Amino acid sequence: MHDAPTWDPQQYLHHSGHRTRPFHDLIARIPQLPRPDRPARIADLGCGPGNVTVQLADRWPDAHITGFDNSPDMLKEAETYAGPTPGGGHLDFATADATDWIPEEPYDLIVSNAALQWVPNHPESFARWIDALTPGGTFAFQVPGNFTSPSHALLGELCDSPQWRDRLTSHGRRFVHILDPADYLTRLTDLGCTVDAWETTYVQLLQGDDPVLDWVKGTALRPVLTALENDPEAREVFLTQYRDALRRAYPTGPHGTVFPFRRIFAVARKPAGR
Repeated sequence: MHDAPTWDPQQYLHHSGHRTRPFHDLIARIPQLPRPDRPARIADLGCGPGNVTVQLADRWPDAHITGFDNSPDMLKEAETYAGPTPGGGHLDFATADATDWIPEEPYDLIVSNAALQWVPNHPESFARWIDALTPGGTFAFQVPGNFTSPSHALLGELCDSPQWRDRLTSHGRRFVHILDPADYLTRLTDLGCTVDAWETTYVQLLQGDDPVLDWVKGTALRPVLTALENDPEAREVFLTQYRDALRRAYPTGPHGTVFPFRRIFAVARKPAGR
């Protein structure tokens, strides 16, 4: 996505069970796609390592599904899922950046799972994506909404501290452009869609040593890790400082570490007559 960091697919997949639950909740609310008499055409925008893209074939077994991402590392991992699907459909992957992606063909469904938070001004793209939907098609997405939580607030504060601000001040607060559910509902309704928008806070119980640090190493911390990748000593100092702050904010309890995580969802259906 915009100024994309270097991604580590294996690190991202460490908490795949918790990370995929919002995706399951999202696709459960997607209505029937138009023209059930033919295979659906589906785009997964910001597909990452493909582990959720492949699950679209469980819901739409004969669909032709394309996952788009701009990370070569993520796409390399995703390619392991490419090919025919058990239900008679097909799964493939292609390079694209959601910042300027323009669909080259009509889609029955455009879905994006935990990707648009990396795209500044992403609501400005909604009109062209909805225009690319077939009549009665659906645009559905979910984004993290926890950017004022301690995990992200502490990261921003540390990046803005005197020790790090010259190198990292632009890497700790990247998500101010995320909207509230009501704002997404309004924008998508203004485009003529029927909209279902909501939010959910998942109270996750993480296991292991410093599990919140391990979680953010796969997502929010990637810009910092990328910025410091050629300075291992500075990277370790930063991680130690951030780890200590996270330990205070998220103490380990008798059953693990409680990590609340808010997610924002929207499912917008284009009118069948358009």
